[in-house]
This record gives sequence, structure tokens and C-alpha cells, in this order.
Amino acid sequence: MNTEINQFDIEIDRTNTDSLKWEKYAGSDILPLWVADMDFKASDAIIKALHEKVEFGIFGYTNVPEELKSTLQQRLLHFYNWETKKDWQVWMPGMVPGLNIACRAYAEEGDDVITGIPVYPPFLLAPGNFNQNILKVPLIEKNNVWKYDLEAMRSMVTPRTKIFELCNPHNPVGRVFSKQELQDLADFCMEEDLVICSDEIHCELVLDKNKKHIPTATLSPEIESRTVTMMAPSKTFNIPGFGCSLAIISNPKLRNQFKKALAGIVPDAAALGYYAALAAYKDSEVWRQELLEYLRNNRDYLLREFENIPGIKMFPVESTYLGWLDVSELNLENPDKFFEDAGVGLSDGRPFGMTGYMRINFGCPKSTLVEAVRRIRKALVV
Repeated sequence: MNTEINQFDIEIDRTNTDSLKWEKYAGSDILPLWVADMDFKASDAIIKALHEKVEFGIFGYTNVPEELKSTLQQRLLHFYNWETKKDWQVWMPGMVPGLNIACRAYAEEGDDVITGIPVYPPFLLAPGNFNQNILKVPLIEKNNVWKYDLEAMRSMVTPRTKIFELCNPHNPVGRVFSKQELQDLADFCMEEDLVICSDEIHCELVLDKNKKHIPTATLSPEIESRTVTMMAPSKTFNIPGFGCSLAIISNPKLRNQFKKALAGIVPDAAALGYYAALAAYKDSEVWRQELLEYLRNNRDYLLREFENIPGIKMFPVESTYLGWLDVSELNLENPDKFFEDAGVGLSDGRPFGMTGYMRINFGCPKSTLVEAVRRIRKALVV
């Protein structure tokens, strides 16, 4: 009989650790299932690498390790058959700064940035930081599948539209877009001469075994030359607190514009973040595969449970550890407060651009989800 405990089943007390996720509800009996931060320990390889650097004891300014650059190159080639060069990499302290840098680099005041909604809230906020307009095109949902609405995008685009913000895999609807879907979007961007800002931070969290992430830039050399690809180990390997991300930009002009926009404003990634990233990409693949299997089981559990809870519909999740819930049938004036009063802290759909929806983070021990479902079901019993 195998009595070994699954590492992801272990409940770790994160209260009183200054955790953004848990401090939001400090002193309240509310399970935090909102921000995209998993309640799992990082891999042993990452922890070991960090111990070694901490024990060295000197924390000076640090260049991006050459081994990290080459390891990432090899990873992109291995998983996506994408040949890149080291100098295409622009390392930075996060995806949100990257979205803002792109707006600053490729659009002027009064220009338009176009994206689909719902979407990760910083997509909608970044253009406004530079007095730019955000064109929000609702995604089409049909038969539980969300897609970009190309016809609507064509009707909304203007001569002043400069950037298309793409999220793939998609947060929050969980889609892994097909090659044809990406090609259609890329063709639209070619026709309208748009820079493609492609957020692919969840690319290594594909849950459906029949799906495969396709970097937008790999569609063709022409598309690659207008694409800024943003990636990071932070979500996949649960190290978001280290602030270590990158943009991959093959076009020298776009790359120089991006670097100029961040110069003197955006700091380098943290030194320890580089070493955590290296250990993630180089030595944590077994951990990642075990994580994916655990997340698949959590996803499937929630899908089964919500099928039997009237008024809540959960959409299929092809990637990420984030579920998108339609709660519109509940006719709640304040969905956020309703679920918090029930003892479950979810993300309200309004900052994502849609009302009547909530996002749930299932990157946690299954026991937490079981309790969350129990509380939700109890709150809905009339």
C-alpha cells in the first residue's frame, strides 16, 4: 500500500507571511481563491539554487546569466521548434511592466490599443497610463468555447490603432488558441499594421493533453517581426514574488523601441529571480509534470461540482489554473460580496471587462477546493 503524500496535497499556512493573496482576508474566515498565486511550494531544485545563492551572501548588481539565456533558447527550441537568439531576450521585473512598456514604446498619446474582453485587467489599464484609448472587443462564447471576434475587431479598428494585445493561453477563459485561430488574428494585424503584444505567461500550464501551445511568433517570419512575446517562469513554477520575466523581440527596431521605453524607469529583474528562473527551466520539469496532473484533477473536480450547483456555470479550462464562472443567473447585485459572505474570495469579473462572472484560482490543495465548494453550495441553498 502506497501511503506517500502528494506534495501538492500538503496544506501550508500562509497567514502572517505578508502574502498578498492571504492578507486580503486577514482576520476573516474567507478562503482566498482570487489572485493568480498557487499555494504550493516551489520545486526542490529552485529552493536549493536559492539556498546556494543566499549562503554565498553577496547580493550585488547581477547581469542576466548566460546559462539562463541559453537554457531558455533550448527550451523554446525543444517545446515549440522556435529558433531564437540570445539578443532577442529583454529581461524585466514582470509582465505588467511589459504591457505598459509596450504601450509606451509602440503608441503615442491619443492612439488606440485593441484587445478582447474578458481579459487580465492590466491589459485594460496599461493604455490609459499613457493617455491612449483601449478598444475592448467582447469575445464570442459558443458551445462553451470562447473566441476572438475578428469581424467586430475589424469594425472597431481605426487608423490610430497601433497595438493588438493577445492573451494566449487566455486568462481568464482558459483557451489555448489553435494555429488557425492565431493565424487569423495575425493576418488581421498584418492587414492593419499592428504590433502584436502576445502575453504567453501561461504557456507551460496547458492542461488538455490534446492541446499544444503555439507561440504567435512562430507562425511565420513576417509575423515574428511584428510580435513582442512575453513569457516568465513565475506562474508555472510559482515564483511570482521574484519579479523575473522577459520579452522576446526578433525585430531590432521593435526591440530598440522597447528598450528605450524601459530605460531609466524599469529596473532589472532581481538577482535571485534569475537563479530561480534558471533552476525552474533547467531542473524542474518533473515537478512541472506532477503539477499539471494535480491541476487537471482539481479542474475536473470543480467542473463536476459546478455542474450540480444551480446558477453557476464553469467553462472548460484548457490551460492555466484559473476557472471562469458565469454567475449571471444568480442575479447578484454584488457577486464579489456574495461569495465573500459565503466564505470564498474570488475575483470579480468586472475588472476583466465583464459583469456577472467570477474567476476562481484552483492552484491549491484539493481540500481547500472541497471546502470552498461546500461553502458556495451552502450559501445558495434557499
